[in-house]
Amino acid sequence: MTVEKSLPDKYKNFSEWYNGIVARAKLVDIRYGVKGFIVYRPSIMYIINRIYEVYERELQATGHEPCLFPVVIPRSSFKKEAEHIKGFEQEVFWVTKAGEHALEEPVLLRPTSETAMYPMYALWIRSYKDLPLKLYQGGSVYRYETKATKALLRGREFLWIEAHDAHRTEHDALNQVHEDMKIAEKVLYEELGLPFLLLQREDFDKFAGAVITYAFEVLFPDKEVVQVATTHYLGTNFSKPFNITYLDEKGNAKHPHQTCYGPGISRIAASVICIHGDDYGLILPFEAAPIQVIIVPIPMKQAVKNVLAKCRELEKNLVKAGLRVKLDDSDATPGEKFYKWELLGVPVRLEIGPKELVEGTVTVFRRDTRERLKVKDGELVKHILSLGEKILKTLREKAEKFLKENTHTAETKKELLKIAKEKGGIIRMNYCGNKECADYIKAETGGFEVRGKRMDVKERPDGPCVWCGKKAERVVYVAKAY
Repeated sequence: MTVEKSLPDKYKNFSEWYNGIVARAKLVDIRYGVKGFIVYRPSIMYIINRIYEVYERELQATGHEPCLFPVVIPRSSFKKEAEHIKGFEQEVFWVTKAGEHALEEPVLLRPTSETAMYPMYALWIRSYKDLPLKLYQGGSVYRYETKATKALLRGREFLWIEAHDAHRTEHDALNQVHEDMKIAEKVLYEELGLPFLLLQREDFDKFAGAVITYAFEVLFPDKEVVQVATTHYLGTNFSKPFNITYLDEKGNAKHPHQTCYGPGISRIAASVICIHGDDYGLILPFEAAPIQVIIVPIPMKQAVKNVLAKCRELEKNLVKAGLRVKLDDSDATPGEKFYKWELLGVPVRLEIGPKELVEGTVTVFRRDTRERLKVKDGELVKHILSLGEKILKTLREKAEKFLKENTHTAETKKELLKIAKEKGGIIRMNYCGNKECADYIKAETGGFEVRGKRMDVKERPDGPCVWCGKKAERVVYVAKAY
């Protein structure tokens, strides 16, 4: 039994596809009474919780420890780092009253947690023995987003993880930044099948208060990029104003060098949905799937008990093998069950009816390719574990192909404008480094921005700046972004 396509082609009409999948899969509800705030429904929260688990596992494996700071930040702390204030002052939500009483000091809802955490770091860090300090927290942050909001991708409240680390030296801190990059590679690419560009931001586009900013960007079906994570080398830009010091072995007071790392969990979840999904709904890689295997009984009247007995036995064996499994023994028809679990992206479906009882087999449906195969009972666990790896590989390769096909090189200003207008995607070009050129590019291409230079490969300009004709300092990537 097949399921009719229920969604438009995401490459031809991404917005309609995205809105459709969000509504049909009951991922979020945008009808909450405050603009820019959404309700995360169970079907997306299960996925988000899986992403949290994978990311936290990797952070803890590299020595990070979990913590939780208050959501409110006192104004006096927020104002300690001047560049940071300038970067966020137009985005913060202020709380000035409690009931009818004015607060002695206004507080803001955290847009990010440097100014919440670092006053405490000043109390905790005393000696070189206290370093490195590697803490992370997960939760919500709040920014008064003035652009058009889009569920999970751009809103005024979003979910993320932020890791804030303090090290003795610049060298140690930069090593931490590279460790952050490896964690992103492990989670985003190896576990979730999301290829990305790792870019060093231009100085005019770096995080407020950072010395260097690196961003991880994925390309969506509408050929716009989404920044799903960032990592920053902060130097001593925060440890000095927050008076974070430690005594070295000789008793000398020094400021630690700091880093911060922010994977955007809401956006990563959206990326998994958008990059891997198809006309039938979500397609989840094994690590992101709350349910990896759904069992659907197809009983005839004379074999109901035997079919259900085999389904329950299979469920028990698969759970014992470490898989996340659900038996759908509801009153819905098999077709209705197929539609539901395909829409929600369960990677593997097992179908068991009287025929399978007789044959000693199970019909296995693979969500990504929509292929069916009969597998002998004794080979099922091994087959599903192997299938999980194959599904991830297929999804990753498909996403890589899309990224490669939509990354173009412009050698002249005319080519840049032509690609921006007719093809979209990501444009590689020689760049002089001047903000004025970046501003002109954005204005004349309808929103394409200089996103930065790649960090995973070394590239040298082989000609002048594509826009102004002056000497090029580096090769950069230009794209429209959410």
